[in-house]
Amino acid sequence: YTEEEARKLGVVGWVKNTSQGTVTGQVQGPEDKVNAMKSWLSKVGSPSSRIDRTNFSNEKEISKLDFSGFSTRY
Repeated sequence: YTEEEARKLGVVGWVKNTSQGTVTGQVQGPEDKVNAMKSWLSKVGSPSSRIDRTNFSNEKEISKLDFSGFSTRY
């Protein structure tokens, strides 16, 4: 679901479920699209997810994207 939303919004990066029951990842793209993805991750998420809180860190402007698509890592 996260991959699908990222592609729909036009952002790139990755997500990974952790053994602690949390999700980590990286999202890159235009600021408005990244903000839309952050909103989706904070308020909607995948149907089976339970969102207790979100924490976005290490935000910065970049000159070029490090990823060409969006993937789920295992």
